[in-house]
Amino acid sequence: MAFLKGVRFRKSIGVLPGVKFNMSKTGVSTSLGGHGATVNLGTKTRSMTLGIPGTGLSYRVPLNASAAILVVALVLAVGIAYLIAPNLVMTLLHAWQPQWF
Repeated sequence: MAFLKGVRFRKSIGVLPGVKFNMSKTGVSTSLGGHGATVNLGTKTRSMTLGIPGTGLSYRVPLNASAAILVVALVLAVGIAYLIAPNLVMTLLHAWQPQWF
């Protein structure tokens, strides 16, 4: 399949707000987060991307296993809190975002 080397495939399926399953020809991963901060946990890589929405500027850092587990636990805690008090969680999540744009 050398003639298809440059062909890329990627499909994202939204499961919950802020949670996506990503499928590509190289594997499956899960993205947690949204504009400004995203954690990607895959079979080969674990990374966190921090960016400024609307600018195209972002910074990606790899995560080790313990940091990835900590982030997943935090996301689960926020998800459970969202089920209990969605308005409060949305207010807190939007409070830290810059209002530049």
